[in-house]
Parts: sequence; structure tokens; C-alpha cells
Amino acid sequence: MAKTAVSFFWFRRDLRLEDNVGLFYALQSEYPVIPLFIFDDSILDSLPKDDARVGLIYDSLLQINKELQSIGSSILIKKGKTQEVWQTIVDEFEVKKVFFNKDYEPYAMDRDDCICQLLEQHAILSYSFKDQVIFEEKEITKADGLPYTVYTPYKNKWLEQFAKIKPLQEYNTTQSFSNFYKSNFDFPALEQIGFVESKIKVKPYTLDGLANYQEQRDFPAVDATSYLSPHLRFGTVSIRKMVAFADKTNATFLSELIWREFFMQILYHFPKVVTQNFKSAYDGIQWRNNEEDFKRWCEGRTGYPMVDAGMRQLNETGYMHNRVRMVVASFLCKHLLIQWQWGEAYFAQKLLDYELSANVGNWQWAAGTGCDAAPYFRVFNPDIQLKKFDEKGIYIRKWIPEFDLGYGEPMVDHAMARDRAIATYKAGILT
Repeated sequence: MAKTAVSFFWFRRDLRLEDNVGLFYALQSEYPVIPLFIFDDSILDSLPKDDARVGLIYDSLLQINKELQSIGSSILIKKGKTQEVWQTIVDEFEVKKVFFNKDYEPYAMDRDDCICQLLEQHAILSYSFKDQVIFEEKEITKADGLPYTVYTPYKNKWLEQFAKIKPLQEYNTTQSFSNFYKSNFDFPALEQIGFVESKIKVKPYTLDGLANYQEQRDFPAVDATSYLSPHLRFGTVSIRKMVAFADKTNATFLSELIWREFFMQILYHFPKVVTQNFKSAYDGIQWRNNEEDFKRWCEGRTGYPMVDAGMRQLNETGYMHNRVRMVVASFLCKHLLIQWQWGEAYFAQKLLDYELSANVGNWQWAAGTGCDAAPYFRVFNPDIQLKKFDEKGIYIRKWIPEFDLGYGEPMVDHAMARDRAIATYKAGILT
């Protein structure tokens, strides 16, 4: 019996049906479309079995499947090594075309190159699209075509180009839903994928109150954040929708979305930043890298309330307020002289909104080793940060219930640590 010729749409970091560029074009193809998601063992094998980010992916796919079932379709869920999974798919189905949205991280680009080669060997056409950013890695460059490495001129060029493409195009997929392949694929339980439900939950994003974002965003007790970043990370919401909203509502919030794209293009053009300093002059710094100090930092037992509250919030919820992130990162690199890669790896394990480019970029900013970074002699005083941004101690008391019962002494004196950090950096910077 002849197989039905089909197209595939491969979900990855775009877990939504609406305003999805690759899906929009897949549904325009002449073949019925099978939506696919692959739980990639190359990524999953390193994660704890109760990872809340896997839970978010699973719940998002479940919602997509419910919507598809209402029109007589369903999503095909697979698990395994991506290339092996695709080999089974091309053996099982008469695949004519494959559509997907681009991913700009090094592992993802290598994976996609391998899959496209496999598809080409089977005479299957593949199409990739820009979806998770407004401007890709080569669309905002200097006049000579080189990438920007300083944020402000990048932002100015970004805004200049953005003004030329407003209003942003929306990709109305619903008008072509009839072109989904009629199916009722089995949807696996979370346990069948090898995971269990996490006690940590990803919060829904909110755009309420963003009109005052610039006035409230530095105060962790106010809880004025949008909780948008995990949803942008996994594409449960369209970046075009969010940028259009920010453009009309708050310039500071829009600037934060531009930072996201700035770090993405830095990672693309300078992939060494995943493990190495952007500024190689900092390669000679002699870090202390004390494991017991690092353990105390991870557990929120440094004796500095804002640092400890931030780490405990991260450990318990998978979130940390952005102002507090700067304080805890500076403390690790400057006060404890532990290299940024240690902190970056810990955040990668814990953050619900973990994104490689932003995590690496922000950690190198805090350490002073990255592009457009804070100068090495800028050392946050955690006590002054506490007085400025949580004067009444509301935030710290939420995460440190024992605070008023005689909180412990700081593990390191600020003045001594500051002098030590500056001296160590000076001695280590290569000229």
C-alpha cells in the first residue's frame, strides 16, 4: 500500500501554533503536515529527572496536542538521538519536505547541519526560518560588515532597522490548519520520557505593570518582573508579539529584549565565549576556585543577605531577580575569586530561563571578561545593594526566615575582598 506523501514541521524552541514562521510556511506546502517534537537524549541525559524545564516543554506540547486533536490531528512525539530518530522517520513516512525554525546555539547548528545532510541523502527538501529573533546574527552589523561587540551602538542600529520594518508581520497559521495531517499519534506520559513532575513550576508570563518597568525593575521585593524569559526561551510566545508590545509600552523593557539578541549574535560570531573569556587579556587571572567557598555560595550561606536570598530563591524556585543576579555573580567572581565558568554552569542547572548566550554573556559581564563588560575594578558592595534595593528587608526575609534571629557573619570582609580582587585582576591581565 502506497504511503501518503507528507511534509514535517519540527518543533524545537517554538512551542506554539500561532504566529510561528516555520509552521506557517509548512502549512502552505502541497503536502499534509505532520508536527514533530524530539526529546533529544543528547540533552536530556545530563538533566535531573525532575527538571522543571522538561516539564514546561511537556506541558506546552500537551497543549499543542489538545489544539490539534480538536481539528483531527496530533503531534508526533519521539525520543532518542536526533539523527537516529530522523532516520526512523524517513524510513516510516514518505517525507517530501521538512520545515523548522533556526536555532543559533553551536550544538543546535551542528545538529541541524547533520539532519539536513541526512534529509538531502533521501532527496528530502529542508527549509529553515527566522522565528526566535527580530534580527539574525548577520542582520545588525557595522558598516564594514563586522559584528558589534558593544551594546549601545548595536541597540541604536537595531532600533534604526526596526523602524523600517514596523509593523511586524504576523504569521496567521490558523487559516491553514486544515492542512495538518489527520492522525491520532500516541502522546506519551512524562514518565515514559524518563522524567517526573517537578515541584518547581514555570510561572505564566504577565505584561501587567510594564508601563512602570524602568522604575520598579531593580527592586526584588516589588516582584514587577514579567516572568517572560522562560517563555521566550522555549518559544511558547512569539518574540514579534512581545517586541511589538514593548515598543508601544516601555523603552526599557524593549531594551532588555534587544540585549537578548545582542548576546545571541555575540555567541554566533564568537563561539569561544561558551567556555573562554571574550577578552583573552583576562586569561592570566589567578582564580582561587575554592570548592568550599563555592559550596557556601551555591547554598546561600555566605553571610551576605542579598547574595544568600538570591541563591535560595534560585534553588527553591528556578528564578532569581535580575538585580540580584548581578550581585551574586559579582560576589562569586570578585569577592571569592571563583571563575565565572563555575557560576555559569550552576545557573545553567538551576535557571528556568537558562539560555546559553545570555547566561554566558551576563556572567562574563559580571566577571569583567566579556564584551562590553563591567570594568574589573567595579566590585558590588552587597550591603549597599541591599540598602538601595531592599531597604526594608522584605525580599531577604522572604528567603532567609532566620534573618532576624541573629544572622551569621559574612564569610569574607568586603573591603579586603575588594582590594584582593582588584590586585588579582591587575596582576593577571595580560598586556
